[in-house]
Amino acid sequence: MRMIKEVLRLHHSCGLSNKQISKSLGCSRGAVTEYLHRAEAAGLEWPLPEELDDAQIEQRLFPPSAKSRGKPLPDFNYIHTELKKKGVVLIQLWAEYREDNPDGYGLSQFCDLYRNYAKTLNLVMRIEHKAGEKAFSDFAGKTLSIVINPKTGQTKEAHLFVCTLGASNYTFAELFWDETTESWCNGHAAAFSYFDGCPKFVIPDNPKPVVTKANPYEPDINPSFAQMAAHYGVAVTPARVKKPKDKAKVEAAVGLATRWILAVDRIASPRNLTLTKILCSDARSGGNCNVGFIQQLECGIGEEVIVHNLAKDWAVHILD
Repeated sequence: MRMIKEVLRLHHSCGLSNKQISKSLGCSRGAVTEYLHRAEAAGLEWPLPEELDDAQIEQRLFPPSAKSRGKPLPDFNYIHTELKKKGVVLIQLWAEYREDNPDGYGLSQFCDLYRNYAKTLNLVMRIEHKAGEKAFSDFAGKTLSIVINPKTGQTKEAHLFVCTLGASNYTFAELFWDETTESWCNGHAAAFSYFDGCPKFVIPDNPKPVVTKANPYEPDINPSFAQMAAHYGVAVTPARVKKPKDKAKVEAAVGLATRWILAVDRIASPRNLTLTKILCSDARSGGNCNVGFIQQLECGIGEEVIVHNLAKDWAVHILD
């Protein structure tokens, strides 16, 4: 049986220190300190009520239900809010947690639990686009091999430029030999001509041909690209660096256009493909980008290739 009552008597009645109590009772100083802390937490005052025996005192100080509950979980919502304040770090919040819960989690496990909680907070808000307000543009990551010398079979990589309207998903795509500022400007000029109008804002990616110095508030736009935008009366608002969700519309359009171009490349012999221009019309689809089936595909030089889709028409013109 633990000598809890005797520890409390020597501490309160005799005024002995923890070291003196441990020496008198032959127990460790840590056990004496723990008994006194638990008694204070349990609200036990000296003198103890007469109806409390040793077993009841021990049950008050060491309740069996505490073991079954396990370690208390931190208040992750409070921690997440506090971390937004300047100068607050995770180790400070862990110290506060351990002060309130001496039997709580250690620092490493505390940090792991919070990181797992923070991963569940990556919420995504749906963005509603107004008609004619924004156009999103980007080059696809994959390229298409085009034969530039039929005699030797020499090929050159073509880069796919895609521009799509935010509200309707109306999409224009064209292949260029490179991704220079000239190609970016010509791609937008061709897209505006195809759209038969200009949006208020253009949201391109952050390549050097478009943005000389990226900044979330005042990016430096390439002078040639800025002159093109001023000519068409549109404002350039580049997407943030490493934030693909800022231009999710064109990311989806790039994926869809890339799949169809690669499908043409797989079905058509590469030796018959010259620089291609792809016009994407989804007037009947209402923005639905579900893929359908290929009804007709002929890939001779100078011939027009029509790829019919259940939801949209794709006109792929093979140019000499």
